This record gives sequence, structure tokens and C-alpha cells, in this order.
Amino acid sequence: MGFPSLNYSEVPKLFVHCLSFLDYIKNLLISLINFLSISDFLRPSEFHLHESPSIHLNQPPIAAILIREFLPVVKFSDLIADAAGGDLPENCAVCLHDFEGGDEEIRCLKNCKHIFHRNCLDRWMDHHQITCPLCRTSFVPSDLEDEFNQRLCDWDASEESI
Repeated sequence: MGFPSLNYSEVPKLFVHCLSFLDYIKNLLISLINFLSISDFLRPSEFHLHESPSIHLNQPPIAAILIREFLPVVKFSDLIADAAGGDLPENCAVCLHDFEGGDEEIRCLKNCKHIFHRNCLDRWMDHHQITCPLCRTSFVPSDLEDEFNQRLCDWDASEESI
């Protein structure tokens, strides 16, 4: 017994070529959509469907916007001065590049005290991440969690009324 063996020479080559061509077209369209922003082609007056948050491809999630308000941006030179011989990391754990310039913008997490390039951490948050990339501690400082949750609920309520 066993499974009947398939003879692949029986599969029409034209069918296989058509499938591969369709897959190529699909990948080409996906790349084109990712390259060009949909909002560049659609003016609000021409767009009659209800807008959802997923339509705005370049807009960060509301949680990321709120977290950015809670996390300070400091200069790396200020951190060096404040540390006064303390133990500062040499590189950003997200991009693995060294903290070089004294005027680089750094985000310092209040709960776990880890530091990252501002752009690296902002991109991390844009992917719906709300915890430290190193230790998974919440971005929102412990003493501000209630305020953060209230502002997030207020935003959700205002979106539902639209």
C-alpha cells in the first residue's frame, strides 16, 4: 500500500508558469504600494469610505505618541555629565551603533534606566511595542500609568464618537 505517487510531468507546464507569473505580479504590486504612499494619490474629498487607523500607513499608533510624551529626550553629553563615572552603555541595543556624538538625541527609560537612540526607540514603538527592547519593562513610568491609561481611554472614546 502507500500513497499513490504523483508524476510531476503530468502537471501542465503552462499552469505552473501562470502561477509563478501571478505571484510575480502580486509581489510587484505589494512593492509598489509599499514604495508609494496611498495617501499621495487619494485626496480626502475623493475618499468616501470610513477612514480607519490602518489606512494611515505612516501614522504611529496612539500609544506610541503618548509614550513619547512621557519619555524624555536628552543629549548624550548630558548623560555623560550626570553619570560622572557611572556605567553607561557604549552602544544602542536596537541598532548596535555606538553613542558617538555628545549632541545625539537619546531616550532614557525611567523604569529600567536603559538608554537608546531616540530614532531607534521611536521606530520600535511604531511597531506597537510598549516595552523596553532589552528587559521588556513597560515604557510608561510606574507613577504615570494611571494618567497614560486615562489618556488612552479618552482617545479611544473620541475615536468611537467619530
